[in-house]
Formats: sequence, structure tokens, C-alpha cells
Amino acid sequence: MGQADQATAIGTGAHSAAPVLEVVGISKSFGPIHALTDVSLTVNPGEVIGLVGDNGAGKSTLVNIIAGALRPSSGRLRMAGREVRFASALEARMAGIETVYQDLALALDLPIWANIFLGRERVRPGFLGRFGLLDKRGMRRRAEEELGRTAIRVGSVRTPCRALSGGQRQAVAVSRGLIWGSRLLLMDEPTAALGVAQQAKVGELIASVRARGIPVILVSHNMPQVHALCDRIVVLFRGRKVADRAARTMTIEDIVALITGALTTTAGEPA
Repeated sequence: MGQADQATAIGTGAHSAAPVLEVVGISKSFGPIHALTDVSLTVNPGEVIGLVGDNGAGKSTLVNIIAGALRPSSGRLRMAGREVRFASALEARMAGIETVYQDLALALDLPIWANIFLGRERVRPGFLGRFGLLDKRGMRRRAEEELGRTAIRVGSVRTPCRALSGGQRQAVAVSRGLIWGSRLLLMDEPTAALGVAQQAKVGELIASVRARGIPVILVSHNMPQVHALCDRIVVLFRGRKVADRAARTMTIEDIVALITGALTTTAGEPA
């Protein structure tokens, strides 16, 4: 299935009862190293799922497979009930999956508005657009509007990202993900460089995304934040899923014990 056909097929099922995303028996090996082993996960509309585990547990590998940056060794992905195979991150983005990585992936010499439209640049309408001239005024205006809706304040959209603080850069990356994540938003440590007030604001933004029916997969080492924000918590340990439960049925101590291997399963979870 081509990129356009795949995106159309996914969109067709957007209003069906099918989960937004199904991860089915995903495994990934790098030579002799088994980063993921038979991991399955279902993501429903409007869910916020906390994906947690120690360093090396396989969290980033799973996120990269969902985001199209890595191909699984085995297993499959389904969106809105249809199997998808992403050959690149671009194909995943076209299907409505947006990722906010810990390293931000910003072009520091470009202004804020250009980073928000990076890879999605718009040309001017009419005759001038045929020559590839960019609609910079329109993109700046849209960036201001969208940033205003997210309620994250980073100053003028003309400011180069290099001039921003670490927290402000993080805010731009989070905003870009919130603006373009039309079907699923993946967030890998989105509050790592933010202060307490900004962390709370990201929590409000995640809640607003959930209210629009867009699910979020949140990777974080901040266990109180995960417990407070997430509907469900998935724990990986040495590449395997050891828990997948409603957050309200777990304590922070349970989560930490599962992450460290002190507890191998939670009550009601198959071993």
C-alpha cells in the first residue's frame, strides 16, 4: 500500500470502533541483542498511556517502531483496524503519528515558525507558488495561532531556536507535536528540561489532547507525573511487557518495583 493510500485507509477508519493503534507481537533484535520480545499493546481513542521502564528496557525502541524510524524484526502494527507498515518516519507522520523526542529534533538556526513547519513548508498561492516560493507570512501567522491555542509562551515566532532556553526549546517541540499529531501523539520525556510550572502546563496540554479524542503515549521517568496524567501504565522490563494496567489500580511503589524487577507482575496481570 502506498503512502497516500495508506493514509487514506487509516483516515477512513478514524470514526470506527477500532483502536487507534494495535501493536501485535512486536520483536526487535540488533544482532544478538533482543531489544523487544513479543510486545503487544492496544491504544484507544483519547487514552493517555504511560510507557515506563529502566534504561535499556526497550521503551525508545518501541516508540521508534511506532514512529516509523525503525522496522520491527517481527510482529505488526494496525491503525484503525488496518495493518500498516511504515518504511520511514515520514510515512508515520503522514498517517497522523507525531513524535516529540527527548533530543527535540529542532533546527537551531531556524526561527520558531520554521521549526513548526519543518518538513511541512507551504508555498505561496497562485503563480508564485509554482516556482516554490514559500508562504512565510502565512506560516508565521498559523504558527502564532497554533502556539496561542497551546498556551505555551515562547516569545516571537521569528526568534531563532538557538536563542531560546532549554525549556523554551522543549516547549516548541511539544507544541509542534500537539499541533500536528492528528491521530496519535508520542512523547519521549517531554518535560525533562522544563521547570515545575512548565511541566504542569504540559500536563494541561496532554489533557486537552485527550479531550479531542487523540491518544498519547507518554515515556517518562517522572513516576508521579505518569501516575497522575495517565489512564493506563505499560511497564517494560528487559524488552518484555510485564504490566499493562489502569493507573488507578497501581501505586507508584508498584510501578517502581516492576521497573526494577523486584515485582514480576501486578495483581490480575498474567505472569
